[in-house]
Amino acid sequence: MSEHILLIEDDNAFQEMLSEALRSRGYAVSSASRAEEGISMARQHDFDLILTDVMLPGMSGVEAIPQLREAAPGSDIIVMTAYSTRELALEAIRLGAYDFFSKPFSLKELDIVVRRALEKRRLQKEVTTLRETLRHDSPVQRIIGDSAPMRAVKTLVEKVAPLDSTVLITGESGTGKELVSDTLRALSGRAGAPFVKVNCAAIPEHLFENELFGHEKGAFTGATSAQPGKFELAHGGTLLLDEIGDMPAAIQPKLLRAVEEKQIERLGGRRPVAVNVRIIAATNQNLRELVARKAFREDLYYRLGVAVIMLPPLRDRKEDIPRLAEHILRKLGLTLGIPVHGITAAAVQALMNHHWPGNVRQLANLLERAAISAQGRITAQDIAAALAVQNGTSPQPCTAQSPHDAPAAEDCLRMPLRETLHQMERNLLLEALRRAEGSQKNAAALLGLTPKNMWAKLQKHQIRI
Repeated sequence: MSEHILLIEDDNAFQEMLSEALRSRGYAVSSASRAEEGISMARQHDFDLILTDVMLPGMSGVEAIPQLREAAPGSDIIVMTAYSTRELALEAIRLGAYDFFSKPFSLKELDIVVRRALEKRRLQKEVTTLRETLRHDSPVQRIIGDSAPMRAVKTLVEKVAPLDSTVLITGESGTGKELVSDTLRALSGRAGAPFVKVNCAAIPEHLFENELFGHEKGAFTGATSAQPGKFELAHGGTLLLDEIGDMPAAIQPKLLRAVEEKQIERLGGRRPVAVNVRIIAATNQNLRELVARKAFREDLYYRLGVAVIMLPPLRDRKEDIPRLAEHILRKLGLTLGIPVHGITAAAVQALMNHHWPGNVRQLANLLERAAISAQGRITAQDIAAALAVQNGTSPQPCTAQSPHDAPAAEDCLRMPLRETLHQMERNLLLEALRRAEGSQKNAAALLGLTPKNMWAKLQKHQIRI
């Protein structure tokens, strides 16, 4: 999911520094030392962005722009040079470069330019995706997942949806049972008819019969007029009985009669009312176990479970997590306006490593929390912090600001290796500057670095002298 950047730079030290800085920000980076090599790589791989120096051996970066555009028409090109002139910049833009900036530059400046270019490409991709979705998408595609269990679910949904058979959807809380019920209805011949949803766990037992079947005027104290129940409201359409395992035992035989005979009786009524309703039931409980304990009628279980769709827990389809995360973040941006600029590969791996007892609902909640606190792109630390909040614990970041307050090894082990190495390098730079009494040149000599490399590393770690 991380964007892929092609860097064309012949200065090996500068190339290494820039590659490391970009990777630390979550981007994938491929490098080339000559324009010709970069053009060849652009023909073979899909890059989101191309950064090229101007002064290169052989073909210059500016001369390479037309061929890079031909090799990678979807990639923006940013030109870097230490020999900046207005004429050179205008020529680069005329040939098709997206942007142009001069060396030396700060990594903060690079961040802004790269983020702006990648955001433009992301928006272009989103527009293309939305257009394709409007043109080709079917309701079943709203069920995200290409794993074997989810392919089986989608296939069964498409087979069952056009039928009028009752459907039982089972699965742990947060696996997407309501989404599947919505899809079944959308793919059915009743798509334009009423869709009434009943949460059986939320209705007090003494009100259950009235809620489902309605009442006649005078049926009980306060019944000043007749009122239809959920079955009548869903006439001609679909009725979802969510959390069916929580339905009171006294109501179950009346529900069985309504399903089998397609008619109900209102409270206080003297004649049956015909109802044409397609029933979808859903539960996170094991109805077979409830039947064995006599807590759920066996005949009702078989009548509801003509077609059974079993949704797998997220832990059994972790290969779907990257696509789910991308979908959730896009939705957050569209519905809540949360400015999320992607998610790093390390953050995705952290999601893949989690057990997810709350399934997709928990994943969505965590990503929303991480997106709110993230600085643009969601990192592994954002995920760790959001998980800590969900678990009711405090994250233990490795946040030493100098060699003298370095954290204990066990604290650093809570962080990904890249972040730990990043902190160690920062500590070494600070210690060298302390010993050199602030002299950048002398600190570079202590560390065996050239002044140019020392400057680059200070920029990367945002160390001001």
